[in-house]
Amino acid sequence: MYQILDGQQWRHIWVVSDIHGCYHPLMDELKQRHFNPYEDLLISVGDLIDRGPESVKSLQLIREKWFRAVRGNHEQMAIDALSNNDFALWTLNGGIWFSRLTNPQKLDAIALLDACRQLPLIIEIICTRGINVVAHADYPADTYLRGKPVSQHRVLWDRSRLTGLMAGNGEGISGADHFWFGHTPLAKRCDFDNLHYIDTGAVFGGTLTLAQLQ
Repeated sequence: MYQILDGQQWRHIWVVSDIHGCYHPLMDELKQRHFNPYEDLLISVGDLIDRGPESVKSLQLIREKWFRAVRGNHEQMAIDALSNNDFALWTLNGGIWFSRLTNPQKLDAIALLDACRQLPLIIEIICTRGINVVAHADYPADTYLRGKPVSQHRVLWDRSRLTGLMAGNGEGISGADHFWFGHTPLAKRCDFDNLHYIDTGAVFGGTLTLAQLQ
């Protein structure tokens, strides 16, 4: 459930919003920031796949040493579809790309999606600017505690905290300096206290949002 990283291993550290198959726009963003794969780290808030044109190339990022990701609900839908041999929910939510692959491509995609089972739900990274926690949709508690069991479903799917915050209700989460979430497409990045919602709908004609942690 948790992966702990020491930011001292890298020069610069970035977190990126839901990629959803937008591989080339991501590469363009990294180039603009002079991202160095030998010294820098990119952390994804999940949802590497579906809806966009390059789900396989986006999935292949998990093999890169300069890349880390938490599991998103779209990776979970793919894992569940392959496990249960029931592709209806995944296909309805952008997984149609999988059925269009050749058999060799499918085998590679299956291996990559199987590797997504090992993706953590939560990444904690200790940076020069404090403790940063990355999860896909929410950290479902008022206080962050490393290793604390929390609901996988809520981490991957829950929008209730963001809905409350946008209505003027709620506050930040204690126990860490910053929390970074994706999942809900927004017109622009939204920050509430120490909570940062950065999915700005790249696959829907918006932009990829990258925030520098270090």
